[in-house]
Formats: sequence, C-alpha cells, structure tokens
Amino acid sequence: MFSQKAADALLVTSLPNIQYLTGFSGSAGALLVTASQATLVTDSRYTIQAREELAGSGVRAEIARKGLLAATASLLGRPQGKLRLGFDPGQVTVAQKAALDKAIGSRVRWVDAGGLVERLRAVKERQELATMREAALLISAVFSIVLPKIHVGLSELQISAEIEYEMKKRGASGPSFDTIVASGRRSALPHARATSKLLSEKELVVLDQGAILRGYCSDMTRTVFLGRAPARVRQMYEAVREAQEAAKAAVMPGITAGAVDRAARQALTRRGFGRFFTHSTGHGLGMEVHEIPRLGKGDASMLEEGMVITIEPGVYVEGLGGIRIEDDVVVTSRGGVDLTNATREFLEL
Repeated sequence: MFSQKAADALLVTSLPNIQYLTGFSGSAGALLVTASQATLVTDSRYTIQAREELAGSGVRAEIARKGLLAATASLLGRPQGKLRLGFDPGQVTVAQKAALDKAIGSRVRWVDAGGLVERLRAVKERQELATMREAALLISAVFSIVLPKIHVGLSELQISAEIEYEMKKRGASGPSFDTIVASGRRSALPHARATSKLLSEKELVVLDQGAILRGYCSDMTRTVFLGRAPARVRQMYEAVREAQEAAKAAVMPGITAGAVDRAARQALTRRGFGRFFTHSTGHGLGMEVHEIPRLGKGDASMLEEGMVITIEPGVYVEGLGGIRIEDDVVVTSRGGVDLTNATREFLEL
C-alpha cells in the first residue's frame, strides 16, 4: 500500500474507510497506518466501544484528551527527515491539514492517496457479499409488503415512513438514504424527497428505497401506476425495462462502466426516449450507497468480479412523470447476477 504511493504513513479520516479497515463504527476517529503499526485515534465517548470493536484486529486505540488532530500529531511527532504522509484530499479539510502542519512542523510532505481505500472496498469479499445479498432480499421483501398498502389519499411521507418502519422491523439499522416516494409530476424529479403531497388517481409513483444491514447498503427502485395507465406510460415503462435488461446483459468482468451505461442509453434511444434519461446508469454499492465505480458516459473504470453495482435507467418527462427501475447486481465470472428480487412487472394499483 505504502510503496504504491511512496508514503511512509497513511492518514485515514473517512469514517466508512476507518470502519472497513478496523471494524470501528463510532462517529469520531482518525486512523494512522504505518508499515509496522495501525492506530485509531478517537475520543473518550468510545473508550469501551473501541476496545470491543478493535479486539483481535491488531489495531491500537488511542483516546484523545485534547482533540483528534492534536493526538494524531503527537503520534507522528516531529520527524528528523521528511515524512511522506499519504492522505485523501477529498476527505482531509484545508483547516485540518493546516492544523496538522502547524503541530508537526514543516518536515511533512503530503502525498495524494485519494481513493486508495475506496478501491479496496469496491471488490467485496465473500462475507460482505453474503451480507449485501441479505440486505437486498430484505428491501425486496419490504417493497412486497408495503405495495398492497399504497392507495389514493395516502401521502408520500406516509408511504416513506411505512417503508422505513418495515425495514427496521426486519433488522435493518435504518435506510441507506432518505426514502424517495415521488408521485405524479414530482416523479419526474430523479431525487425528489417525500412530501405531504397526497397520491391521486392516474399518476405514476416512484419508490426508491434501501436498507442498511450490518453496515452494508441495499438500493432498489420500483415504479407503479395508480389506476389504468395510458399507452404512453406503458411504452415508457417497457423502454426502461428493456434498457435495464440491456445494461445487465453487458455486465462482465473486464468491461468498462461506460459500456454498461452505453447499453442502457442505446436501448432507450432506439425506443425514442434517450433524451429523457438524465443521469448515469448506476453506481457502486457497499458500506455507502454511492461508491465506485460510477456507471456513466465514457467512464473507463473496469468492472471486476466481486463488485456490487446498481443498474437504474430511468425516463423523466416534465409534466407527465418519471419511471425508474433499479436493482442491485453483483459482478461474477459469468456476468451480472441480481441480488434484489422484487417483481419488475408493470404494476397498476
């Protein structure tokens, strides 16, 4: 790890990265890794938790008395020669870097190690995949349970609350993100937040939901119609489903993320809906709901066996509404395999 980045030590401040590397799940921490020692710096709120979660990991806990940065600086000391310290410029703030520079002195050379841990996290191990499969099946079951309860007159917020209640009943620690329930014209907003708007007859409802199970996320979207759908909506739905199937068929180790996106985009273009697809086809999934790779236009990242990605093409027509179908897919040697299993049939409620 250090030789690749020409660093003597690595400073990790991203909490998901710290949890991945050490098992520590607290809300305050910094991890300092050298060739011989890994030390987690946290505060006194986590004295017991750190001891329990780090047991057997080989990581030492340091309880900060005067702040995490001061404790981290004291671990580094004031090196006699230049200390090459790897860090992620997307995670360490300007203020944090300035404070460490002041505390350590001018003998630190900062080495860009951005994305180093994220690339390790992208390929899941067997136990991670087992947990993510459970999380995907959990959210699939929640959708099936909540579906019969959706009817005209309920608010988006009521449905969102019902989804999150059911996922927690089944062991989830919480939602992977704010559950999206968007109805009518609002369904054309890809990341609409649930509101007090009441569901009405003859409108689309997009339901984007995900659960966190033992630290790992699921992410699934389904779209339903209240009443008998017009031909235009049916055509939109079939186009999105075809695009999702095309993208899934393209998934294979060694193919680029951009090629998967292209497969979905081409399918929608053939059906005349290409210009209404306004976001990427998917993203990596794991301890965070958005991880690498990003399945977007021209992305040259290579898919690898063991990655978990979402496949979520959508069509959004202002004034009419939107349709999105999303599944969690694991990359295997034989292609993409679905983890989520809720029905993808067009449902008219």
